Amino acid sequence: MRQQSGEQGSIAYLTLVCLVATLGGLLFGYDTAVISGAIGYLQSHFQLSPAEKGWAASCALVGCFIGVALAGELSDRFGRRNTLIVSAILFFVSAVGTALPRTLNEFVFYRILGGLGVGAASMTSPMYIAEISPARIRGRMVSINQFAIVFGMLLVYFVNYFIQGCGDELWNTQIGWRWMFGSEAVPALLLLVCLFFVPESPRWLTKQGRSGRARAILGRVAGAAHAEREMAEIEKSLAVESASLAQLLQPGMRVVLIIGIALAVLQQVTGINVFLYYAPEILKSISGSEMDVALLQTVLVGAVNLVFTVLAIGIVDRVGRKPLMIIGATGMGLCLTAIGLAAMAEAIGPWLLLFMLGYIACFALSIGPVTWVILSEIFPTKVRGRAMAIATFLLWVANYVVSQTFPMMDENSWLVERFHHGFPFLLYATFCVVLVVVVWKMVPETKGRSLEEIERMWMKE
Repeated sequence: MRQQSGEQGSIAYLTLVCLVATLGGLLFGYDTAVISGAIGYLQSHFQLSPAEKGWAASCALVGCFIGVALAGELSDRFGRRNTLIVSAILFFVSAVGTALPRTLNEFVFYRILGGLGVGAASMTSPMYIAEISPARIRGRMVSINQFAIVFGMLLVYFVNYFIQGCGDELWNTQIGWRWMFGSEAVPALLLLVCLFFVPESPRWLTKQGRSGRARAILGRVAGAAHAEREMAEIEKSLAVESASLAQLLQPGMRVVLIIGIALAVLQQVTGINVFLYYAPEILKSISGSEMDVALLQTVLVGAVNLVFTVLAIGIVDRVGRKPLMIIGATGMGLCLTAIGLAAMAEAIGPWLLLFMLGYIACFALSIGPVTWVILSEIFPTKVRGRAMAIATFLLWVANYVVSQTFPMMDENSWLVERFHHGFPFLLYATFCVVLVVVVWKMVPETKGRSLEEIERMWMKE
């Protein structure tokens, strides 16, 4: 990669810093998706009911929304980088603990610890990247965090498939799933070490009165001229902002908070994590695949997720946020409807996998990365940590509700008798329609605008 002069800044330096931050996203994806390959064996090992199976799969999400609630205050008080360091420690402890539980309660405890790390990283990583990146490439750089999330998912799908192949059904039920969870310790340790070599967010440093250090970081990222412009914008915005959440309840800011919450919740209730957490179980249920085939098909799901996330990174700053969101949500709704109707008709065949891949492609091209881009852009600098915490907290609550209720709906005898496993997918398709309407009517285009310009736009409204 070409290293630019000091006057222009260094794209190489910015990229390396953002890549370290995105290791938090990679662990986010790894930690949340590892359950997909292990849940069947975990159910057999601990003899879980449908409700207990949902709890085992979703308990980490309890930690996620607690982690988000704490991370907002931590990131505003102690810095974005230090919050990510805490996340890395939690990831490591969780990886070791979930590999060695003797009871379901022990497993749940360590999964919740990992969830604390996921929740903190899920809001801190994109916020850190947005605050250090120039406006012209901010969408692309924040989207790299989503790339890291889906790469972490694809990586753990491969790891799960490899571990599953190391033994028979009995070995996997007793030992294999433990190695699946324990494997997370390696990337967690890598993140912890690398974080000691990256700078703090320049916007957070300015808020703490360390303008000289902030100016030096911005200059290294994009040159002296950019640093001066950005510092002027940051100082101007900080001068007129209050440090409390009361600002978000003012007329213009209230709309921002509503939009952020709506996008965060709708990203989840459109069903994405059902496919990411339960993909092998879904493929076994609706297509009759064996476990090893279902895990291999899950790798294909992860690959499609990765490819279309890369495409989104390439076009988000050219096409814009709003068109991608509308196109993606529409495609997701159509694919979910097709899956639901096919399941109701008991039309088992390869097209079910194709509809699932189509849904994943539409999500990865739009709702996945673009929601995080918008959330990292729209809130005022001085309360961005707390505001993102509210939206991301509710995102994880919605994720928990969907993940907990899916096996309960999918294995409910009354629903199965009438819908043949199709009901959950038709429900998620309905929420896709709601998402299209919200984006069309409420979300403005933020492409190419600085964070301070976006803030002034809300103030005017």
